[in-house]
Amino acid sequence: MKYKALALLMSVMLVLAGCGQQPAEEGTSGSDGAESAPAQPVKLKVASLIPPMTEVLDLVKPKLQEEGIELEVVILSDNVQPNNALANKEVDANFFQHVPYMEEYNANNGSELVPVVPIYNAVFGAYSKRYSDIEELPDGATIAIPNDPSNIGRSLVMFEKEGLIKLKEGVGIKATQADIVENNRNFKFQEVDLLMLARTLDDVDMVAMTPAYAKPLGLTPNKDALITEGNDSAFTITLIARKDNVDSEPIQKLAEAMTSPEVKTFFEENYSDIALPAF
Repeated sequence: MKYKALALLMSVMLVLAGCGQQPAEEGTSGSDGAESAPAQPVKLKVASLIPPMTEVLDLVKPKLQEEGIELEVVILSDNVQPNNALANKEVDANFFQHVPYMEEYNANNGSELVPVVPIYNAVFGAYSKRYSDIEELPDGATIAIPNDPSNIGRSLVMFEKEGLIKLKEGVGIKATQADIVENNRNFKFQEVDLLMLARTLDDVDMVAMTPAYAKPLGLTPNKDALITEGNDSAFTITLIARKDNVDSEPIQKLAEAMTSPEVKTFFEENYSDIALPAF
């Protein structure tokens, strides 16, 4: 009886073992060397604000898809959220700012955001609905400027180069209104949130802003600005990542796609009056 029971048990075990060996399905990797299933795309989230930044990101999506990267553009509503989202690892990169603005954010928040690659130079200028020439600007005029520290300095340096004011020696783009040492024409500088600047155009004598905010009003620096900052700007719009992911393959693939001939052509054909490729 013992031998019969043992033989029966071995037979059952052999049947169960046979049931466990299913043939490899088509398209999966099996011991016979069948083809493996395609890898899932890597997801990459990039925060941005407005065109042309968002348009550049949309333009490179197909190229990245070919590289196995699924790009998601996260459009946010102000110029603080993209850096908060990046610092908190809610997104992998952002594309909306220049390096001085990023550095100011890092200093205030203890974050480690880093530049990846410069993309384009946005020609900063000052616009007016009331005057067509800077010589017409009256004494005591109210001038709206961005309220973040890096762009305050940017605006004041532009005005100094035009001879409207004089700044303390050596302050450069870190200038604040407290660094104005000469303002013989008594200009009043009104600091306004970056995204609200265009709305002040009806209420003040002149507004300093980037072309991304001027263009929706039908204004371009070459045709409409009373003054511009020139071609030696340190404020190139740059792709930004974090110190912990800047060297990752998806971020580097994104940087490569954003500095491709296709992107350069896009700027030349659509934004040559407000943006100059920086690559």
